[in-house]
Amino acid sequence: MKILVVGDACEDVYIYGMCSRLAPEAPIPVFIPQEEKTNGGMARNTYNNLVSLGCDVEILHNFEEIKKSRYVDKKTHHIFLRVDTDDRKLQKIDEKYLRKSFLNKYGIIVISDYNKGFLSEKDIEKICYNHPLTFMDTKKKLGRWAKDCTWIKINEDEYNISREDIEEIRHIFIDKLIVTLSEKGALYKGEIFPVEKVEIKDLSGAGDTFLAGLVYNYSNTNDIRQAIKFANKCATKVVQKRGVNVI
Repeated sequence: MKILVVGDACEDVYIYGMCSRLAPEAPIPVFIPQEEKTNGGMARNTYNNLVSLGCDVEILHNFEEIKKSRYVDKKTHHIFLRVDTDDRKLQKIDEKYLRKSFLNKYGIIVISDYNKGFLSEKDIEKICYNHPLTFMDTKKKLGRWAKDCTWIKINEDEYNISREDIEEIRHIFIDKLIVTLSEKGALYKGEIFPVEKVEIKDLSGAGDTFLAGLVYNYSNTNDIRQAIKFANKCATKVVQKRGVNVI
């Protein structure tokens, strides 16, 4: 199936270096950069993972550049500082991309919503209403606006934020909500899908990889449980590497 990824995108920059002393003028570490790695982040990371899995995929995202720069100790992987560009005035998606005539050119719509302003709740509601097969990962608090989404993936912290709202309309979400639990795996309809125990070096981007793996496998099997197992394996691979990586 042809896939469209829609959502907020950024550039992830990892600046690796060393720190062996404190500054004389203040009790702060002196960071010496040694290596820099750049990747497409957020929706672009989901897109890159789908591409690496061999999918026929396109992406629709904000044109303004959001940059997230992380200063990381090369030896311990400790992040000293993250510096972001201002993302408070992000351009909104054009209304024409929410229509059936556009969306139905694709077999699957993947919504990678980092809640930066590119997509509103109403925009997502329209996309899900106008397309029969949608996957979503969102940082927004869940509500009735997400009722027409086919599959929703959120992490444990995001679930806890939305817990009361989800419980009030549990019948809407019970069959479509997948909650990732970090090293414990994933939860779907009360069933835990465990993951292999590995050394975790960096969790950045793992949720994007999970979503891509979920979409890829489901498009081939039409079996959400098999897709969750495959997505777990994909995420387990990337957390063993530094920075944001694709499967």
